[in-house]
Amino acid sequence: MNSFDFDLFVIGGGSGGVRAARMAAQRGARVALAETLGTDGLGGTCVNVGCIPKKLYSYAAHYAEAAEESHGYGWEGPAPVLNWPTLKANRAKEISRLNGVYSNLLRGSGVTVLNGFAHLQAEHQISLSTLHADGTPGHQTFSARHILIATGGTPHVPHFVGREHVITSNEIFDLPDFPQRLVVVGGGYIACEFASIFNGLGAHVTQLYRGEQVLRGFDDEVRHFLAAEMTKAGVDLRLNAGVLAIHRQTDGLHVQLEDGNTLVADAVLYATGRTPNVNGLGLDSLGIAQGAQGAVLVNDQYQTNIPHIYAVGDVTARVQLTPVALGEAMVVVDHLFGPAVGKPPRTMHYDCIPTAVFTHPNVGTVGLTEAQARTQFGHITLFRSEFRSLKHTLSGSTERTLMKLIVDTATDRVVGLHMVGAEAGEIVQGFAVAMKAGATKAIFDSTLGIHPTAAEEFVTMRDAVKAG
Repeated sequence: MNSFDFDLFVIGGGSGGVRAARMAAQRGARVALAETLGTDGLGGTCVNVGCIPKKLYSYAAHYAEAAEESHGYGWEGPAPVLNWPTLKANRAKEISRLNGVYSNLLRGSGVTVLNGFAHLQAEHQISLSTLHADGTPGHQTFSARHILIATGGTPHVPHFVGREHVITSNEIFDLPDFPQRLVVVGGGYIACEFASIFNGLGAHVTQLYRGEQVLRGFDDEVRHFLAAEMTKAGVDLRLNAGVLAIHRQTDGLHVQLEDGNTLVADAVLYATGRTPNVNGLGLDSLGIAQGAQGAVLVNDQYQTNIPHIYAVGDVTARVQLTPVALGEAMVVVDHLFGPAVGKPPRTMHYDCIPTAVFTHPNVGTVGLTEAQARTQFGHITLFRSEFRSLKHTLSGSTERTLMKLIVDTATDRVVGLHMVGAEAGEIVQGFAVAMKAGATKAIFDSTLGIHPTAAEEFVTMRDAVKAG
């Protein structure tokens, strides 16, 4: 006889939580998933206020650029005009559709979906706070053999005078009016993406970053190349720049900078990092170990210091990417309920994770940066190509593409691959498979390219630009 209400109780309906719940239910486990559906909805940050709407807005931002470039190909006519309400409405409709897809997948797998805020009451007990139809609060209590925390992260805004006037990536998609003057604060991939997107949509964008260059942690050459391309496209990128205070005036938000200058904006977007979403979960009362900014600490099996309580995804602050959360969720499911028939148990490795930054132009990267490779291997060989793509020979655009290979000289293995250019993410994904399999530069060289494409450059670079 089962002594628990559920075999697995998942807290959080984002990518990791949904994947774990659905796969565990398919293995025959009794699974519940709790999500406060009145906030983002099923799918978490990625579906509601992250990857998906951001990529949709990135597509939208390309159309004005494409219209301008089309003149070189003989197309004539007036430039298109953005209808901001239409874009917002169409995005909202698609996100609602995806929320329904997630709901159907869960319920179709036999998962019990609960609408409410879950709180860890005891080691095997969860309290769920809900609202009745009449608005009065309600509470339910459930027991579970295993608990998975998958509550994700939330935007972090530092404390300063005027903090209440700023928005985050949660609000940027649905502003009542299009911000003709937008200030973006931050230098990470989220800040760079939104700066590019709204610049492409027609806003005057000023991006402020305290550091010496954007995209800290990426290959240095990629960072400098992208910054130059973004600036060339119209983003007013100001490095070593910080905000002192923000005041609302009749003509907009007055952003006082540390250098004494003032910017006037319709909106100020803070993209200065994300923190684990752990408030109110009751982690302290159970003694669950936490790290910086509240991140849940886990072992290689994603167990907390309480063995039957697990955590995956952004709440652990390891690698904050949707595919990583999905992979971690599958490790937990295989560990608890066994792998799929005929499959070995999943493992998760954090090397060679491909990623893309949907700036204009895109960034795609997999493996080590040049600095990391030098530290790890000592002697490396670099291959590099920079060019104007075939498309832009007629378009009139001055956008350039950068492609870079980093090779461990001793083994000839390709250990880093980086690209700044159109469809970089699509191109790098395929090469990530080759690198995961341990491909050498000789294998790259023996692979025929598809001509004419930008991707063929990765298999036709023959002359090293730097070694040692």
